[in-house]
Amino acid sequence: MLFFNRGPVVPVLRFTGPIGMVTPLRPGLALSAVAGPIEKAFSLSKLPSVAIVVNSPGGSPVQSHLIFNRIRQLAAEKGKRVYVFCEDVAASGGYFLALAGDEIYADPSSIVGSIGVISAGFGLDKFISRFGIDRRVYTSGKDKGTLDPFQPERPDDVERLKDLQRNVHDVFIDVVKKRRAGKLKGPEEELFSGTFWSATKAADLGLIDGIADLRTKMQELHGKKVRLRVVPLVRGGFLARFGRLPGFGGTCDDGFALSGSFADDLLSAVETRALWSRFGL
Repeated sequence: MLFFNRGPVVPVLRFTGPIGMVTPLRPGLALSAVAGPIEKAFSLSKLPSVAIVVNSPGGSPVQSHLIFNRIRQLAAEKGKRVYVFCEDVAASGGYFLALAGDEIYADPSSIVGSIGVISAGFGLDKFISRFGIDRRVYTSGKDKGTLDPFQPERPDDVERLKDLQRNVHDVFIDVVKKRRAGKLKGPEEELFSGTFWSATKAADLGLIDGIADLRTKMQELHGKKVRLRVVPLVRGGFLARFGRLPGFGGTCDDGFALSGSFADDLLSAVETRALWSRFGL
């Protein structure tokens, strides 16, 4: 008898971490990794609701858009309503993911927004010059070495990058306007400046629908007996990297491949740390 008294199920997807970026222990969010779990979530329950928890400082605009599109496609196909709940951060690409929700909620202290595009790097040309190091680059195509950090910055390269950023920013803005149509408040110069806010201010601006947590909201919608079932995102982690080491069935033949992998991981870890630190985390 207890079996038949169990409550209805709401599938829950948790999107945590940077988007499209890989770190040693936690690979970034990408459509190739999350497409299966997303489809499972939309087929798991007869309830018309799917919940998504977002805790991401952003990352790849392409992967953000691809994941967003897959969620909206399945929501339309399955006739489901999507509820998004922001945790510590839903900023930049993280907010892009949140826009997949028909309704967006957050904790009062959540950080929301950062509707903009950023590109950062280092200029190392003076550094190598100081130590008498020559940078030798050979290209076919005059712009193939654009923004090489070991060469002096060229104004044409910077303008080309800014033009690209404007195009990506326009796509982001268009999605925000469509998904939050009739809800946005405040001047566009503020909304789309790349600024981020606490959830309370974000609600005032119409970027989210209110302050609420996942369990409370789902109980309001589906009763006290509602059950939340997390659909795990199966992504390769630390142990999966053993496949890249000699003796573990990988394609690595010598120490050079391992060293390159470690260097990539280290750089990704630094970039990821920089993403989180922008929001004081």
